[in-house]
Amino acid sequence: MTVESDVPAIVVLGSINMDLVTTTARRPVPGETVLGSGFAMVPGGKGANQAIAARRAGGEVRFLGAVGDDVFAGELRRSLTDAAVFTDRLRTVAGPSGIATIVVDDDGENSIIVVGGANTRMSELTEDDLAAIAAADILLCQLEIPVDTVAAAARHARAHGTTVLLNPSPARALPADLWTNVDVAVVNSGEAEQLDADLDTVAHLVVTRGAAGADYRGPDGARFSRPSPQVDVVDTTGAGDAFTGALAAAWHRGPEWALTWACAAGALATTRLGASSSIPAREEITAAMVAE
Repeated sequence: MTVESDVPAIVVLGSINMDLVTTTARRPVPGETVLGSGFAMVPGGKGANQAIAARRAGGEVRFLGAVGDDVFAGELRRSLTDAAVFTDRLRTVAGPSGIATIVVDDDGENSIIVVGGANTRMSELTEDDLAAIAAADILLCQLEIPVDTVAAAARHARAHGTTVLLNPSPARALPADLWTNVDVAVVNSGEAEQLDADLDTVAHLVVTRGAAGADYRGPDGARFSRPSPQVDVVDTTGAGDAFTGALAAAWHRGPEWALTWACAAGALATTRLGASSSIPAREEITAAMVAE
């Protein structure tokens, strides 16, 4: 597909969770109990976070995923529709929705445990799912749903000229045929070391480095880095997802612009508590870029 306007069509295939967020002065060590200072339930999941981030950053976004038939399902669905993400391909399955328990300390650092729930049931793509992927400009995926489903989606995208952007997180060994269908990979520095050999096969590689910004390596040998705006960090949860979604929304403008745009989005996401609740709007990202 070729983007015909400044609003790319993005399909996000991935997870959606309810995040159970606890704040505390410091995170406990094994066997220790500490007192918390706050608790919140915030819709999240890497897929949903990136879908909302891509929408707020300027893309037209459709989400492919699954919720359960539990008490969290309605709120999870509303979190996407309220963000103007299309949910016609969001299915409901029997059983619990995905959840994540998150502990955030006073330094803004976090520890996370994810229980996949309905996300693990995304084991096949329907004809309508495949049609949505073929019609999109970008397919954006992560690894909180079955890898075989991600690989099938990437193959279909490649066959129909849809750019495949993969955030291979949580990092793991992946089938070779998945990597051959990835156009853009977005990883943090730890994932870059773990997946080093596989990433050599990817045309465009983006490595995020937290407050230091991000690095780019292109197919023609091009390399450059972009800094992140300096901000007061409250919570780093979801910052990587804000970065990745914004990168997808700006990719059609070229890697240099997209990386600068994404660094601003990722930095702004650390200034508020939560994942989806911290994702900045397009106007905020623009203002941060101008300020720099």
